[in-house]
Amino acid sequence: MPGPPGSTLGGMTPSDVLLLAWRGLSRRLVRTLLTALGLAVAVAGMVVFLSLGEGIRQVFTAQFRSVGPDVQLTLDGAQSGLLPPPNLPDSVVARVRAAAAPLGAVQVTPAVTLLKQSLDPAQSAVYYGLPADQGIGALFGGLRAARGRVLTAADEGRDVAVLGRSAAHNAGVDVGGRVDVLGTRVTVIGVLEGGHGLNDTFTFLPLDTLQRLAGTPGRVSLVAVTLRDPGRAPQVAATLARQLELEGQTRGDVLAVVNRALRVTDAARVGLSVVALIVGGLAVANTVAMGVFERIREFGTLRAIGARPATLRAVVLTEALLLALAAGAAGVLLGMAGNAGVNAYTRSLAGIDAAALTPVLALTALGVSGLLGVLAALVPAHTAARLSVVEALRHA
Repeated sequence: MPGPPGSTLGGMTPSDVLLLAWRGLSRRLVRTLLTALGLAVAVAGMVVFLSLGEGIRQVFTAQFRSVGPDVQLTLDGAQSGLLPPPNLPDSVVARVRAAAAPLGAVQVTPAVTLLKQSLDPAQSAVYYGLPADQGIGALFGGLRAARGRVLTAADEGRDVAVLGRSAAHNAGVDVGGRVDVLGTRVTVIGVLEGGHGLNDTFTFLPLDTLQRLAGTPGRVSLVAVTLRDPGRAPQVAATLARQLELEGQTRGDVLAVVNRALRVTDAARVGLSVVALIVGGLAVANTVAMGVFERIREFGTLRAIGARPATLRAVVLTEALLLALAAGAAGVLLGMAGNAGVNAYTRSLAGIDAAALTPVLALTALGVSGLLGVLAALVPAHTAARLSVVEALRHA
């Protein structure tokens, strides 16, 4: 039967198909809402998982673009991670100074880095041991004391520490208090201003003090080199590494290591998201299939008055697409709420926003949800399109 002007689907306009799809969804409203909720939770999980990766990536990118040495020399390079163990002898510092001076070095800073891990994140700690006469600014420019003071040359060898704002909050101490560092109680002489990302979680001690407390006297984790011209960092790093038989890294190299590690965790988060989305997709397929079964006589009537198989296929696919897009939008909103909760926790713990929802990620979530809905409806849509008029009208 030919359709009226403007018809493209066997006598039906796209608005007719949309209306039929909406009626199909609203006929069993509770079932539709429960299915949408299941898919929305799956999408929200994907949004939160992937937002965590993006947020942490942004934090590290901002961190390593603004702070840290132009070049750092370690024994094992990227294999040691972001906090290399104290496995270099003190004697290497003099060698670095001699080799780096002709290359435009203005400062050479040995450092000890240690990580205290705990099941309770609030009890974990990052320790930096720096020469007290050079101070925190040797590696972390722009950090100022909000209360108390920073390290000075007179502090070398003393059991004192300067805490980042988050570190002080997590430890429950302030200036004049005492905090446990590797089993020894040290006096807090300063608490730094906040707003410096990961730096807010660090505890800074004089180099000699941390070497003694860690049981690694005469050993350092890395030697940092500050250059007159930071633009020459890659060449200087390569030259020093070759001359001293060490591993040289620039800020960009360290950031690349972080990005590689995050890509590995991204794969794990995507895997978890896929599992959740498959479960949500099965729920959509079940709802659409039940809708087709319950409306066999209706579809038969539509065929009898001239609707083509493509029309019925379009109705079923439109139902699934509407359901999936609504669930996707709700999932993005739920994900935003989840991100807000995650960021509230990480902000109080470490002074950072660990989850970041970008426009691309939000659109991707909507697109994946819509695609999942259409894929889940392919079999029910094919079933509806193959119904014969006689078979459908005989269905009770």
